[in-house]
Amino acid sequence: MSRSRFENDFLEIISGRNREWFADLARIVLVICSVPYAVASGFRNSLYHHGLLRPRSVAAPVISVGNLTTGGTGKTPAVAWLVHTLQAAGYSPGIVSRGYGTLDGAENDEKRMLDELCPGVPHEQDRNRWEAANRILERGQANVLVLDDGFQHRRLHRDLDIVLIDALNPWGYNALLPRGLLRETLSGLRRADIVLITRCELSTSEQISEMIDRIRKFSDVPVLRTTFSARRFVNSRGDTLSLSQALDKIGFAFCGIGNADGFRRTLMAQGIGLPEERFLQFPDHHHYSPEDLKRIVHQATLQGSEVLFTTRKDLVKIRQDRLENLPVWALEIELKFIDPPDFLTGLLRTFVPSATAGNHEKQSVSSPGPEQHQA
Repeated sequence: MSRSRFENDFLEIISGRNREWFADLARIVLVICSVPYAVASGFRNSLYHHGLLRPRSVAAPVISVGNLTTGGTGKTPAVAWLVHTLQAAGYSPGIVSRGYGTLDGAENDEKRMLDELCPGVPHEQDRNRWEAANRILERGQANVLVLDDGFQHRRLHRDLDIVLIDALNPWGYNALLPRGLLRETLSGLRRADIVLITRCELSTSEQISEMIDRIRKFSDVPVLRTTFSARRFVNSRGDTLSLSQALDKIGFAFCGIGNADGFRRTLMAQGIGLPEERFLQFPDHHHYSPEDLKRIVHQATLQGSEVLFTTRKDLVKIRQDRLENLPVWALEIELKFIDPPDFLTGLLRTFVPSATAGNHEKQSVSSPGPEQHQA
């Protein structure tokens, strides 16, 4: 069984969609397996809460962007938005991340994508994020740091915690790993300074209200609604294809990201028809082999497809504008705030001024113009 097939079957089990007897048995086993994870996670958080373990600081403000669940909540576009916001205020931000699913032993898809979205911004990847942060600072490359996927990484002190919640699957099937997708219990929201709900465009107002009510049981911090708005398609050469032009094509889509359903639904919201036989999902951070690419072309050809659609994260790994005779286009989306981000930029004014903004005078952090980001 392929890894992508295994992941799909696993999600069918933990989501409860698979009601077969063996799925019920598997859920019981997964509940048992989640107990040691829950104990270890809770014990570790308790040590930090009571001061028995202490985070280590660095000589610059640190802003963390993270979530409660595994999978794609939109951290990459949020990090890029934050970097551009800080740059617009005259600061020199750097990015620190762990580097899940590294490519070529050096960098992963998220770093490659952030390098494109935030050119020239230093980005260090290391399991020890304190050391990664210090490497950037010792080189004098930044005066404020953005910690990508850092909510559970409590060893590095942060001045601001931004937590993202995906409207399509906010609570990770209401269970901790491996029974569900939660990295920690919802009580962890008490550590957040602000919560962003992502992909609100794919959910109803009633569902969003229910999410906010549940957040309020654990925290009274501000909650901002955001969307990922499709803008256009780009290829590896930098050429563009408008959304209206894409509607005239018979498309086949594929991706290897944490929220494949979100990508598919975003495409379909633009009027692009994608029945199951014209959509191929790979595991998150998937490294495409020549056999994978041949499989994509083969399945797309069988469906009479004229074009291949994918994500920016997948495109930076493939780096081809065509697979055989089929052009490859990646969806470029724009992070937008339904609720004005004034409170978030206000928080930045509170925490970031301790940084020395290079040759620029310190000034209020304001939201930059629209930037194109990929979930």
